[in-house]
Amino acid sequence: MLNTHRKKVRLRLRKAGVVLISLYVMIGALLYFLQEKMLFHPTVLPQDFKFEFSYPFEELYLETEENTIVNAIHFKAENPKGVILYFHGNAGDLSRWGLITEFFVKKQYDVLVMDYRTFGKSTGKLSEKALYKDAEYCYNYLKQYYSENDIIIYGRSLGTGIATYVASRNRPKQLILETPYHSMTDIAKSRFPVFPVKYILKYKLPSYQFITKVGCPISILHGTNDQVVPYKSGRSLYEAAPASLTTFITVEGGTHNDLIHHEAFLKSMNQIL
Repeated sequence: MLNTHRKKVRLRLRKAGVVLISLYVMIGALLYFLQEKMLFHPTVLPQDFKFEFSYPFEELYLETEENTIVNAIHFKAENPKGVILYFHGNAGDLSRWGLITEFFVKKQYDVLVMDYRTFGKSTGKLSEKALYKDAEYCYNYLKQYYSENDIIIYGRSLGTGIATYVASRNRPKQLILETPYHSMTDIAKSRFPVFPVKYILKYKLPSYQFITKVGCPISILHGTNDQVVPYKSGRSLYEAAPASLTTFITVEGGTHNDLIHHEAFLKSMNQIL
């Protein structure tokens, strides 16, 4: 009787194990095949969409490679102090991010902000390599009109990894990172700790590697209540950065999308710019 009971228990455990393993494999497969949809949340704009902003701007269609057009907005300030190359977050399009970057035009900076492939009016196939290639293209575009001593690279959220990559390969005036991550792998591990995300992830964006090669002043701003990119991920990136060049600004109580409403952020931006 006891042996029969033990056999039944073992059978149930085996079945439960098979179910758990099947679920694990299925969820892992979903993470691999759907990761682009989980990471990027673009909105698409019709090609005839007319942007409206409060400051003068030029709309650009940059052919970064065959069958790829990157749509960008180039704001022009009166008597600009320089130009900011802005890499935005993982959602929306230029109709939204253009409004956000007007913050810098008010401070008398020209601004170039691009939409990643599949965002807004931008076309082409999205990949990590493509993000770097298009970003580098935009930097080189600005070099035709500005001295590198006048170019500031700014990254926000997803865009911080791209911004750090470009800064590591060039000599801009400075690099500013708002709510950055140590790497995309680091973020994925914090959300899916039981999965081998290092091998699953197609977009690794290793900011911690790029930042060691940056030769200009670096400013990192991060909120303590950030639920999207943990504060500790930003701190880890700071610890990997060149100590003599890097300043870390803590925004107490700041979340991922509200730093602009905090006095600490505004005061710091006035000093940085």
